[in-house]
Formats: sequence, C-alpha cells, structure tokens
Amino acid sequence: MVARYLSFARTEPIVSAAAAIALIGIATLLGAWFFQYVLGLPPCPLCLEQRYAYYIAIPLAAMMLLRLSIGASYKIMLLAFAAISAAMLWNAGLGVFHSGVEWKWWPGPQDCSGPVVNFGPAGGLLDRMQNERVVRCDEAAWRFLGLSLAGYNALISLVLAAIASWGALAAYRMKPAEEDAE
Repeated sequence: MVARYLSFARTEPIVSAAAAIALIGIATLLGAWFFQYVLGLPPCPLCLEQRYAYYIAIPLAAMMLLRLSIGASYKIMLLAFAAISAAMLWNAGLGVFHSGVEWKWWPGPQDCSGPVVNFGPAGGLLDRMQNERVVRCDEAAWRFLGLSLAGYNALISLVLAAIASWGALAAYRMKPAEEDAE
C-alpha cells in the first residue's frame, strides 16, 4: 500500500500534497479534540489560537482537491499552497513560542499566564471562584517523550509547511510552457 501511494505521489504530487495536508490536519484537530473532550484537558488561549491554521489549511486543501477534479490553473494551486505553507510556518512559530512559555524560557501572554481578574458582580463571587478553572498557558497539561502538545503541534505544522511547499513546487512545475516564453 505504501509503495502504491508513493507511486501515486510521484505521478500526482499536487493531489497527494493537498490530500496529505487535509488528512494530517484533520487527524491533528481530532487529536486536539480528543484531549479536550475525552481526556478532559481544556485548551489554554494559546492552544486555541494554534488551531486557526488548521481551520484555514483543511478547507483550503479540500477546495484544492475539488478544484483539481475540474482542472485548476497552476497559479491558483501555487497561491493556495503558499497560503497553507505560510499559515503552517506561522503556526510552527506559535507552537515553539508556546513550548517556550511552558518551559519558562520567556513570559507568556497575560490572559493565560498572569493573574485572574473580573469574576463579575460580587453576588456569587465565592461560588464562581470555586467553580472557575483557569487554564494556564505556562503549564503543560500533558507531555510525551519530553514534548507537550504545543511541541508536537510545532513539529506537525513544520511537516505540513514542507508538504505545502512540495505541492507549490509541483504546481510551479505544471506551469504551461507557453507562459515561460512570455
């Protein structure tokens, strides 16, 4: 099966890149939701922000797959892959920043690393304070092999940026020969 996929990837690199981005992105989001809803590890604000790149990349990759089925221009594919690559590189940087906050290498944002403020009116203040769970950005909720979820997100984002760059290169190579002469 792997040999068949590699053969297909060589003959249809744009389709392979778009499909890989969509599938890996979906698997990553499903993993994040698993940790959140099944294991009960609520995300901090930085964790939620790191999901935005996937919310951009997955639908864009799916639209590229649909567009490829009807014949897309190389310019559209090149721009879409460039957008995915840029979003994933930004996300990798955000994941590295978040990991550094967790390791206490630098301070994190005040909304998830600073003091808790504004519990609303004083009527049920004690009740709200006892039931409020603050999710801090500077505390890793889970680690495996020394990496937190933010660290794994940085690695996955770098892989997706590399796949998108490979797809962009393939889209550039599919440029019609007539346009080179212009």
